[in-house]
Amino acid sequence: MIDIGTVYLLCGIYLAYVAWQSFHDKNHSKRLGTTAFWALLAIAFLAGGRLPPMLMGILALVIAGLAGSGAIGLGQYHAPTPETRAIKAQRLGNRLFIPALLIPAVTLLGVFGLKHVHWGSWTLLSTEQTTIICLAIACAAGFTAALRMTGERLPDAIHASRGILDSIGWAVLLPLLLAMLGGLFNKAGIGDLVATILTTALPLQEAWVAILAYGLGMVLFTMVMGNAFAAFPVMTLGIGLPVLVHQHGADPAPLAAIGMLTGYCGTLLTPMAANFNIVPVALLELKDQNAVIRMQVMTALPLIACNLVLLYMLALP
Repeated sequence: MIDIGTVYLLCGIYLAYVAWQSFHDKNHSKRLGTTAFWALLAIAFLAGGRLPPMLMGILALVIAGLAGSGAIGLGQYHAPTPETRAIKAQRLGNRLFIPALLIPAVTLLGVFGLKHVHWGSWTLLSTEQTTIICLAIACAAGFTAALRMTGERLPDAIHASRGILDSIGWAVLLPLLLAMLGGLFNKAGIGDLVATILTTALPLQEAWVAILAYGLGMVLFTMVMGNAFAAFPVMTLGIGLPVLVHQHGADPAPLAAIGMLTGYCGTLLTPMAANFNIVPVALLELKDQNAVIRMQVMTALPLIACNLVLLYMLALP
């Protein structure tokens, strides 16, 4: 059976190989720091579930320290020349999109098809974290297709991916850390604290004020945490359920759906959403670190206003 542990194992092996390549890259600008960063992250994937919580916490702090101290740098990646890449791109044409399109296609196929494959009590996929498992399978399928189409060797492909990882650097961890932050906020009762503060500071007995507090709170918490999924439990437990649903009789379905969409607008406005706003800057080698965010502001602000209106019209009775 393929479970989430298999995905973590593959990620750990890959990161360990990246660390090994970094260590043997004598021309790397920050060889030891980069090696340590990827090696410790590999350990977290390979043995995190078996390490004592205290040791795992220390490991996370060391990884954060390496990232914060600027210990990660760029090396040599055996990349083809721009002329070679241009020739291959012209030869392959639109077929270059096939590996990328395989990822969502295979993910959907796995979620709706592979999870039902079983033989007696044995199942092909674990019933927990099925979507992530299918996404991992889809990425492997896209990677295999890319190798076959381009004729590249596996070591060269990993060298190239190492270059992308080093370019992104510490930002590659933000989605993982911010997702955990939402869970920690929920465990710490931040939702109740938010409700107490806003109830004291704002006249939430007015429905339109409660809508503004919920919607704009989703935006602001998403900007802080970089992830609407992390902001959602905080704002829903703090304002959504106790104030809007219980006091004002709001319909939970449109409230949750439009509230989440409002949070996504916050994703467009923050560098904390690294996979959306920082990674493209690194991949495109843009000089302005906020170039992507600047282009998204005039999309995000009108969407926030529209969502607030929709929340008032559709969620409230």
